[in-house]
Amino acid sequence: MKELIQLIDAMVDAHVIRNYAVFGAVAQMRYTEAVVTLDADILIAIENESIAALSPIYRFCEERGYYPEGEAIRIGAWPVQFIPAFDTLSADALEHAAIADMDGLNVRVVRADYLAVMALSVGRAKDRMRVLALLEAGAVTEEDVDVLASKYGLKEKWRTFKERFLNEE
Repeated sequence: MKELIQLIDAMVDAHVIRNYAVFGAVAQMRYTEAVVTLDADILIAIENESIAALSPIYRFCEERGYYPEGEAIRIGAWPVQFIPAFDTLSADALEHAAIADMDGLNVRVVRADYLAVMALSVGRAKDRMRVLALLEAGAVTEEDVDVLASKYGLKEKWRTFKERFLNEE
């Protein structure tokens, strides 16, 4: 992970990306027990948010010996996906990321409340499990999720989720 963080910091310094935050399963591990993941997802802010705008990232990585593997770039042991902030929720998650220590380096990580609401918005089985894990670990409260779900138009999804998974009657 250290190699990845150093590369991302170099991208920021070189203005290849404006900002970043680790999200997905790697970010979740900051808040819950370890989860199985095959890759690292990095949420990024770039000037032009089109897919073509990823070209400078690929070029930057290739110049340093890191090459694409499918949809990812292999950086050390990690296949890494660089994902431009794709909506208001992801842009705000990036903006409000927390600073965490990983391998002795400061790294920006999406906060637990944003991870939960981003997972809620997607709604796959593994995303529902992510929300439950964050709640059970105490990394986020129902009230935290309620606030963000309301803010991002996900109140109905959150209501349905609570009825299905959190009702203990």
